[in-house]
Amino acid sequence: MILATNLCFRTIPTTCTTVKQQKDPPHQLNPVIPTKTKACECFDLHKELIPYEKAWSWQKQIVKQKKSLLQEHEDCPDTLIVLQHNPVYTMGTGSSENYLNFDVKEAPFDVYRTERGGEVTYHGPGQLVMYPIINLRNHKMDLHWYLRTLEDVVIRVLSSTFSIKACRIEGLTGVWVGKISYLLGPAHGDDFAIVYGNSTYIDRNQKLAAIGVRVSKWITYHGLALNVTTDLTPFSWIVPCGLRHRQVGSIKGLLQEFQSSTQYAEAVKPFPDDYQLIDISYKSLIKEFSEVFNLEIHQKAITVPEFWREDH
Repeated sequence: MILATNLCFRTIPTTCTTVKQQKDPPHQLNPVIPTKTKACECFDLHKELIPYEKAWSWQKQIVKQKKSLLQEHEDCPDTLIVLQHNPVYTMGTGSSENYLNFDVKEAPFDVYRTERGGEVTYHGPGQLVMYPIINLRNHKMDLHWYLRTLEDVVIRVLSSTFSIKACRIEGLTGVWVGKISYLLGPAHGDDFAIVYGNSTYIDRNQKLAAIGVRVSKWITYHGLALNVTTDLTPFSWIVPCGLRHRQVGSIKGLLQEFQSSTQYAEAVKPFPDDYQLIDISYKSLIKEFSEVFNLEIHQKAITVPEFWREDH
């Protein structure tokens, strides 16, 4: 059964019929242009599993509040929500049910048709989801710029924290990993080091991050999902993002595959556990998001019991 509201919006397309894969492209990131830093409130629920419907409703409530502030010509600070979801499938406004490999009446998880762009995707434990609810009037009123900048955030995270060389694929939205060249070092406190040495290369064509957004009166919502320790099995029950013959990957899977394939496997232990990988990835996402969007992050506390009590 597909769950949806009675709202209908135009979508932002995230795929093209004809695509051209870049061959080992350089990191063509949007430059970070120094401007006056703006405030961004951050609701940190990255260790929690939040039902999709709750988070979706919460986003729309915040968007409504920001629109009211703008109408009153009041200050409208940006907002960032980071969390994980219980297992769920989500579809964009124009998504095709042909990309579901199951009968929607007997879906393994709830399926929500939303107002975001793009095709069907999966959210679940081990996947960090970022919902930036920002006023593009304070950044750049350009949807393509916004999508590319979200990609930049993830590409920088993978490069700076895990030495994973990620890239875009022309005509598609999201972040992909191809050739990996790194050695993991032993853990240091809560983090682990990257040790460069005799390079080993693993060629992959895996999508690590999916992006689907909605922009209303230049206020964004929905966002990006990065597979960190995600169980990828539920992706096999759909055609992720409507892209056949392409793989989905995770940070944990890539690191484990590299570790098992290298003669230096003994040197990289202890391997960070799932909780460490989630925390490391979260910290890096916040850092890169702050720098790329030139925002000063202000953590705003909210507990799960408080979340359930609120009418989000």
